[in-house]
Parts: sequence; structure tokens; C-alpha cells
Amino acid sequence: MTIEILQTGRLLASCEAALAERYTVHMLHEQANPNAWLAENGARVRAHAGSGVQADLMDGLPNLEIIASFGVGYDNIDTKAAKARNIRVTNTPNVLNDAVAELTVGLMISLARRIPQGDQFVRQGKWPSGNIGLFTELTGKTVGILGLGRIGKEIAIRAQAMKMRVVYHGRKRQPSEPHIFYDNLVDMARDSDCLVIIAPGGKGTDRIVSREVLTALGPKGMLVNVARGTLVDEPALLELLQNGGLGGAALDVFENEPQVPEAFFALDNVVLSPHQGSATHQTRDAMGALLVANLEAHFAGEPLISAVV
Repeated sequence: MTIEILQTGRLLASCEAALAERYTVHMLHEQANPNAWLAENGARVRAHAGSGVQADLMDGLPNLEIIASFGVGYDNIDTKAAKARNIRVTNTPNVLNDAVAELTVGLMISLARRIPQGDQFVRQGKWPSGNIGLFTELTGKTVGILGLGRIGKEIAIRAQAMKMRVVYHGRKRQPSEPHIFYDNLVDMARDSDCLVIIAPGGKGTDRIVSREVLTALGPKGMLVNVARGTLVDEPALLELLQNGGLGGAALDVFENEPQVPEAFFALDNVVLSPHQGSATHQTRDAMGALLVANLEAHFAGEPLISAVV
């Protein structure tokens, strides 16, 4: 019999096609009455493909064996509930490292040199009236990386290639890394010209970049967030950007995305991006392939490729 799996949201077309070739796929988000569908059919589902799985959905899927998440972050999956129910969880790490690191560097340069603002300056016909002004460069600057994991290390490599000094903060010092470790985030922010956030989301990091951290970064400091919006005290960030307490920010993520506080739109010291860290054809195809590969390994009784739980 064909294995039945569940989606609760859209996935990449290539991923959905690969799933449909191998399994009977049910689209809960397309059901007129999802709760009624779960009550009638949930017991047949053995796997979930996607993310955003909480305990109540697991309760409606009594024979669920595995949640194959599309993405490296899994803070929107109740992993504690999954473990208690003996449900395996996988994610898609590594295949998106380069894409996210590339965007991070792009945001850093865009913020320092005001590239988006320069584009608008030309398009709006302002250039004939005078030059846009002088900004700053990254050469010789110190970048503090919050979260020196797989992606953080790729960012560090690229930052060094741009003649930047790299320091980092995380749960513990990594002895094999040549960069200076800070056990206090406020101290690192104080000593950094640019603070890059690439740590996991979740309760343990909620608003870890506090008003105190942002204030320590200072009126010339730059913040770049490519992790989760929840890691930053967003109201404090907005206030400090408005009053000059912080030099600038480049944000790919927001606390309540896709809703973005409109006050950001009026600021010329910010660069805004619609959570596109891994949004390349190559990376998303690789993420979908890894999701499918994890499901295939599970149902073949083989070791999972990228297990979380």
C-alpha cells in the first residue's frame, strides 16, 4: 500500500512533484474543513512534509512517524511534543549555507554603502542636483557574529575575504575557530562595528538582542539580521534607528512577518528584505531533495540524513 503523507502548506513545486511520485499526498490546507478531514483520515497519515507542526496537529495524526521539515530552522515545530510521541523530526541544513551567507554579505554591503538608496536616488532623478553623499566601507571593520554555526562560519570566511576582523558569541567557545570569542553579547556589540544575527530562534533566544545590546552597538553600529525576527527587541530597534542611537540595520526577517512595522519604511538607514536568505533556485531545489531523501531513508529503515529528533 502507498504511504500516506500530509502537507499543511505549499512547498516548492519540484519538492511536491517528488513527493507525489513516491507517496499519496494529502493537502490539509486545501480542505474545506481541515478538522473534519483530520478526524476522518488522520490515522492513515504516517509522515508530515513541511513545517509549523504543533502538538494539536500531532494529536490528530495518531500514527505519525516523522516530520520532514523544509528549512534549517525548526523553532516552529514542537520538538518536545514530537519526542514524547516518538515522532522523528528532520530539517534541511548545509544545503542553504552559501545562499544565506551570500545574502548576509550583500545586506552588509548594501547597508554600509546605501546601495538601495542609491538606486532610488538615480531613479528619482535626484543625481543632476548633486551627489548622494559619503557613507562607509567594511574594510577594517569588526563584525560580531551571533551564532557561529554552519552558516555563521561561511559568513566569517566571506567577511575575512573583505578584510574584516571576526569575533563571535554563542553558547560556548569553539576552540578550533581562530576568531575571538565573547561570552557576553553586550561586550561583543560594544566592540563591533557590525553585528550579524544568525542564531536559531526559539524561547532560548527570544529578544536576545535587547535594547542594552543595541545601545552598546551604538550610533555608528550596524545590525544585520538573517535569523529570526524574534531574536531582536523590534520596538527598541525601531526607536534607536529613529533617534540615532543605532547607525543602521539590514533586516531579512521580522517579528511578525510578513507584516512589517510601517515606521521602518520612512527610514533611510535601513535595508529591508522579504526573508529571502535561502531563496535561490539551486538552494530551494536542494532543500526539497533533502526533505524527500529524509523521508525515503525513514521508510527504508535507514539512518536519517539530517535528524533533529
